[in-house]
Amino acid sequence: QVQLVESGGGLVQPGGSLRLSCAASGSIFSINAMGWYRQVPGAQRELVARILPDSSTNYADSVKGRFTISKAKNTIYLQMNSLKPEDTAVYFCNWLVVTTTVRNYWGQGTQVTVSS
Repeated sequence: QVQLVESGGGLVQPGGSLRLSCAASGSIFSINAMGWYRQVPGAQRELVARILPDSSTNYADSVKGRFTISKAKNTIYLQMNSLKPEDTAVYFCNWLVVTTTVRNYWGQGTQVTVSS
């Protein structure tokens, strides 16, 4: 079974920065997309940033200019700058893998709290 392990969350003051990491166990060669999502209790999981195998990216309007997604081998990162209280959420990484089937793999989630 493919497992995604996240790290880098924590408590930060408004205007601060964090970098999230997500590493997949083993090698994954048929990745169609990778991304970061976030979720607050009672709300739908929201796409924050996505990166494709050709390294093209897109972002939610709420984080454009502040967050940067990147990848290296079987690891993706989310650099978060100029953090705001409304960025507080549990952040999940996601791998979309298409072979003979379509599968979504999710990290365990990491808490990001932006507060004074």
